[in-house]
Amino acid sequence: MEENKRECGDTSCTEECCSGCEHACGGQQPDSLIEPTNEYNDIKKIIGVVSGKGGVGKSLITSLLAVTMQRAGYKTAILDADITGPSIPKTFKLEEKAVANELGIFPVKTKTGIETMSVNSILENDTDPVVWRGPVIAGTVKQFWTDVLWGDIDYMFIDMPPGTGDVPLTVFQSIPVDGIVIVTSPQELVSMIVTKAVKMAELMNIPIVGLVENMSYFTCPDNGKDYQIFGDSHIEEVAAKHGLDILGRIPIDPKLAAACDKGMIELFEGEWLEELAHKLENMK
Repeated sequence: MEENKRECGDTSCTEECCSGCEHACGGQQPDSLIEPTNEYNDIKKIIGVVSGKGGVGKSLITSLLAVTMQRAGYKTAILDADITGPSIPKTFKLEEKAVANELGIFPVKTKTGIETMSVNSILENDTDPVVWRGPVIAGTVKQFWTDVLWGDIDYMFIDMPPGTGDVPLTVFQSIPVDGIVIVTSPQELVSMIVTKAVKMAELMNIPIVGLVENMSYFTCPDNGKDYQIFGDSHIEEVAAKHGLDILGRIPIDPKLAAACDKGMIELFEGEWLEELAHKLENMK
């Protein structure tokens, strides 16, 4: 702890590695906390998909992003950091379990070649609950970064658990994240939730790529009109408040829900995330 206090420059700081403090370090973790990935890996860009609350569709957006970038010719991967609520294996219908050797853990590949790692890929049964303490969960996420043989990856997407607790903190401290995408929904409370996510990103000095609104509207198959099921969207005022770009609006689409349930997300049809994909391609 003394070493951490010296990093901060304030002996009154009691937070480990200065996480969450507002002292001389500005709340940013020292570079020494970043964990090296497996020596056989070459991961070029790492994007976290986050929200301030659950149920807004982070796993869906993560999956759509990985598929979109894979279709564009990039090698993509998904690190499922939502240890207690893993969705990625189900979304891609991955029944194969991860295996390991003395070099590391091999990720599970989807039908189109997306590399994935999720806790459900190492549990004996998909329905087994993960009843672990926070440090064990955080350590598992860190191991997905340090021990998995990802290989050459252009874009890795991290499906984050909701909120601003142990796992997001571990990811931001241990993994060299290049930026985050914040997923929102149209409800009015989204302003408060997005603000929490924005403030955590600022505290950890992580760039925000932009906002994606899920469940944005429903297109009636009978008349072709769009209806805002959850009321008027507040995403534009939220984006303006924080100086963020709106990079996608995902509709309520029964076909998307069915694709996730059947593990056929790689067959989705839609160009909702093309603007976000272009921005990711232009990231420095």
